[in-house]
Amino acid sequence: MDKQRLIPLIVATALFMENMDSTVIATSLPAIAADIGTSPLTLKLAITSYLLSLAVFIPASGWTADRFGARMVFSIAIGVFMIGSIGCALSQNVHHFVIARILQGMGGAMMTPVGRLVLLRSIDKSALVNAMTWVTVPALIGPVIGPPLGGFITTYFSWHWIFLINIPIGLLGIFMAMKYIDPIKSEDPERFDLYGLVLAGIGLAGIAFGLSVAGLGLLPWPIVAGLVAIGTISMTLYVMHARRTGSPVLDFSLLRLSTMRASIIGGFLFRLGIGALPFLLPLLMQEGFGLTPFQSGLVTFASAVGAMGMKTLAARIIRAFGFRYMMTVNAVVSAVFLAACALFTVTTPLLLIFIILVVGGFFRSLQFTAINTVAYAEVEPAQMSRATTLVSVNQQLAISAGVAVGAFSVESTMLYQHVTELSADVFPPAFIVVAIISAVSAYFFWQMPDDAGHEISGRKAVEISSRKGAEKAATKAASEGTGDARDQRLG
Repeated sequence: MDKQRLIPLIVATALFMENMDSTVIATSLPAIAADIGTSPLTLKLAITSYLLSLAVFIPASGWTADRFGARMVFSIAIGVFMIGSIGCALSQNVHHFVIARILQGMGGAMMTPVGRLVLLRSIDKSALVNAMTWVTVPALIGPVIGPPLGGFITTYFSWHWIFLINIPIGLLGIFMAMKYIDPIKSEDPERFDLYGLVLAGIGLAGIAFGLSVAGLGLLPWPIVAGLVAIGTISMTLYVMHARRTGSPVLDFSLLRLSTMRASIIGGFLFRLGIGALPFLLPLLMQEGFGLTPFQSGLVTFASAVGAMGMKTLAARIIRAFGFRYMMTVNAVVSAVFLAACALFTVTTPLLLIFIILVVGGFFRSLQFTAINTVAYAEVEPAQMSRATTLVSVNQQLAISAGVAVGAFSVESTMLYQHVTELSADVFPPAFIVVAIISAVSAYFFWQMPDDAGHEISGRKAVEISSRKGAEKAATKAASEGTGDARDQRLG
């Protein structure tokens, strides 16, 4: 297998490990809590330490990759994630578990943006769409297969294996990375912006953590609001600082590029809506329809089936229609399938639910592939590390915001209906709200130039070929017409 196919597979495998691990624990919380002598509620707060660690260390990933080389940092990140996984499996109390999850977060914070950077520096732009499909799939199927897999492992084996299965995967990933990925690093790494990292870390941690627990009842609302406020103030101070430094850890000047701006702003809104789905759907299936966690996981797995089906068609679809038109239309189509979840009732056949989720998963996966790819269409090679960092931070915040909006919508509906227990009736408004937010992203995709990302999608070559074919046909027709007229005169 050539590097153009092997490198995306190596990166995707590591990202799948990280994405699945962050969701697989959800179903196993009661068993883990009972085993280490704490309550599931306390353990949920401990798990959010992973999110905090991600938020703090993602901004440092770009500079670290430039300074020490993307291959080395990517391999070390996998190793750190493995050490954190072993720590989780060996945890005897909640404090051990917190420390282990922070280590996992440090590894995950480097794996995602640096993994993309490895791709961008190793793959030709013309092959980037196909490569990005491999990176997109783990982010989509991890959250949907995580819960049923966690339930299966916990029920039939032991919760410890949730973490220990990362070890052989991680070892294989490190071996493949060191063997097949070139040791590329920046010739002139920029000065490290420690002050900016502190401000951005506090800002992102406050906002992401505050949003992730908002509406879940884990912390009082004043504390949640305080966390978000502190995060917002810190991020405001960071933006002011970034304007005065030549090497910011989060480079917002990249938003001047039309494709990056559409990917960040439009992508945030789209991900916010879609990010609420893995949170809302299992709750609807279990609390509303009375399915077991395992049954619920099997139903929601349909989204992963659709995502996998997209992989072979994404490049062809984008090449045929172009990024701008395809992303604008597909954002609305994906939002419609998200809104369709509001129509699910106890009497809705599971087969129909499965079909809707499969088809919706196809369109969502196509959109994620396009968003992840077009972001780098106008980015210069020297700016790639900053770009991957900015994109990763944006994705993390969008997912946290999606869960917060979904939870807030459900809570608001419960207050409006004067009910205290979750039921199927309180979920439809939440699906409608997040679907509308996702649909609004179409406006920002439409703002891109008509030829946005053509050098990546290959559409320019298709258009030139079509234009030449049309010109040739026109010339031939004109020539034939002239010949016919001459024959008529001679006749």
